[in-house]
Amino acid sequence: MKYEWRKKDKEIYLPKSKPTMIEVPKTKFFTLKGKGNPNSEAFKEHIKTLYTLSYTIRMMPKKGITPEGYFEYTVFPLEGVWDLDEEGRRLENLDKDRLVYKLMIRQPDFVTDELFWQAKSTAAKKVAEDHLNAVQLEKIEEGLCVQCMHVGSYDSEPKTFSLMDEFCDENNLIRIDKRHREIYLNDARKTPSEKLKTVLRYKVLDRE
Repeated sequence: MKYEWRKKDKEIYLPKSKPTMIEVPKTKFFTLKGKGNPNSEAFKEHIKTLYTLSYTIRMMPKKGITPEGYFEYTVFPLEGVWDLDEEGRRLENLDKDRLVYKLMIRQPDFVTDELFWQAKSTAAKKVAEDHLNAVQLEKIEEGLCVQCMHVGSYDSEPKTFSLMDEFCDENNLIRIDKRHREIYLNDARKTPSEKLKTVLRYKVLDRE
């Protein structure tokens, strides 16, 4: 039976438009660090690289290679952890050129280091070598978080973050740092900005 993240992991990927608390387990990801404006060509290349690698793993059985433990699944959505550099944090308004990010796509548990390098070798014909060499296979555990579904343009996210901050105050939670995670459920190239769905999440501690 095909593993569909929209059905199996609703709590993680399809929260409601009201803030909720969640414990996010340790998961494998292909990750790629970058900095600067997300409207840049480099950012687009980062996304292309991660998806190329992810689909290379997904399609291996059709190339005659079936990894141990393989199962049918839908490729997971693109995610990004966002921060600002030191100068960007001092500015009153957001300067997108000062953004620092780590993009990632979740991988099934059967993806090993050996499989990762095999996928890199296959993908080398399709993506830039410098981007490909920068990709890592990481296990990431977010732990206790607050999250919320944001519907609308990325520029209107502060409204949803305000709701999340209010939720934290009401539930005796404290945000750990300024970094936050975004999970992109639509293709921004094909979806009107007012219909974009993005999961917003940040790590918290319970004050109690």
